[in-house]
Amino acid sequence: MEPVALDGGPLTAGDVVAVARGGVGVALTPGALEGVAATRAHIEKLADATEPTYGVSTGFGALAVRHIPVERRAALQRSLIRSHAAGAGPEVEPEVVRALMLLRLRTLATGRTGVRQSTVETLAAVLNAGILPVVHEHGSLGCSGDLAPLSAVALALMGEGQVRYHGELRPAADALAEAGIEPVALVEKEGLALINGTDGMLGMLVLAIADLRRLLDVADLTAAMSVEALLGTDRVFAADLQALRPHPGQAESAARMTAFLADSPIMASHRGPDCPRVQDAYSLRCTPQVHGAARDTVAHAELVAGRELSAAIDNPVVLPDGRVESNGNFHGAPVAYVLDFLAIPVADVASIAERRTDRMLDVARSHGLPPFLAHDPGVDSGHMIAQYTQAAVVAELKRLAVPASVDSIPSSAMQEDHVSLGWSAARKLRKAVDGLTTVLAVEYLTAARALDFRAPLTPAPATAAAVALLREHVPGPGPDRHLAPEIAAAEDLIRSGALVDAVQRRTA
Repeated sequence: MEPVALDGGPLTAGDVVAVARGGVGVALTPGALEGVAATRAHIEKLADATEPTYGVSTGFGALAVRHIPVERRAALQRSLIRSHAAGAGPEVEPEVVRALMLLRLRTLATGRTGVRQSTVETLAAVLNAGILPVVHEHGSLGCSGDLAPLSAVALALMGEGQVRYHGELRPAADALAEAGIEPVALVEKEGLALINGTDGMLGMLVLAIADLRRLLDVADLTAAMSVEALLGTDRVFAADLQALRPHPGQAESAARMTAFLADSPIMASHRGPDCPRVQDAYSLRCTPQVHGAARDTVAHAELVAGRELSAAIDNPVVLPDGRVESNGNFHGAPVAYVLDFLAIPVADVASIAERRTDRMLDVARSHGLPPFLAHDPGVDSGHMIAQYTQAAVVAELKRLAVPASVDSIPSSAMQEDHVSLGWSAARKLRKAVDGLTTVLAVEYLTAARALDFRAPLTPAPATAAAVALLREHVPGPGPDRHLAPEIAAAEDLIRSGALVDAVQRRTA
């Protein structure tokens, strides 16, 4: 792919995913660099003035009352980054580091932060070289920016700290030298400009939205497979019924499930007046309502993310008329709220999938399937413990759905007395997305096995394609199966997008 152009304007979610996950590079436009240089010239005039300006010639946070003499300002910038690079815990994922680097770079390219052109170019060069500063999981309260994570990046620009380069842990100075990049010696305003943003939590939001769009497509498919395997009805998914409650996500999920079940011999086998079934259980009948509400929640999160991808977040910020103004735009509440919001439908979509799975294992409710879908019930346990795994994950997802953003813990001598904890909300959402992947993988395996047991009746063309893809990677029903590798293989198919692609080809 061509490098993502940074012109000072908005990025798209696709740009973020391409750079974070696809390794695509970035290119600063001449217009953006001109804007950066013009704003920097104004900052240098303020630095020479006798009247103090916050972030330019003063200390930071609770120490903002101190005027810093010219000869100590370079030391101030170094000290700010070194002291703020105080994260702890495991390293965060490479895609998160690349996303936060890209998003900070985009804000710098707006020309609203007052950094030098050379500093912006250095950050772009580090990103394009594939140098990954070591960013630790703990250290951001989601206010005054993702301070510790972004400080780890700024530290690497200075040639200090640790980075990952070509997969190896290296001193930043060595990696920069090998890549031919000169370390940055920070000057007035640059320390704050590099760290005072919500880029980490925003990056994780954008990545989670991309994952959830794919997972909700998978959930519609695995739900359709379960309905088919349980001899349920597709009449409740009819468009005229859905139109009575006009939520767009609900209509989309119902239409997708209807398409997946089209031309199914299994479904046709129990249609008509002789079928004794009046209503399916809620976990089958109400799937579009649950999945649709999740889709609409994701759409709201996309709206917030789109606004944030147009934002220039710094404090102080340099306005187009040259004013340097303190502000509160670094507060992570808008992002934190939707990160927390998304964790709720993730838990609920997983919960309803687990209920469908359980029905396929219970002879009292599965309409003729063998107990636990076992090859030899009593000798082997079939999918009994796979459902336990689902249940354990669902229980964890419910705990992860407890919001982080309703909490706050004061810091910086009560100057920063209300924080968003948006970074924490983002971290738990990433775990929740992984959990939903596991739950859907188990439903996928279970529904495919149940459909096999419906032979000689065959499933719909779309669901048959899903079963066929699984059988390319996982053996069919038989004794002495190792389910853990099968679950992992199903997770891989879901994450790769191969499952959705295979089925979409059949329903196109």
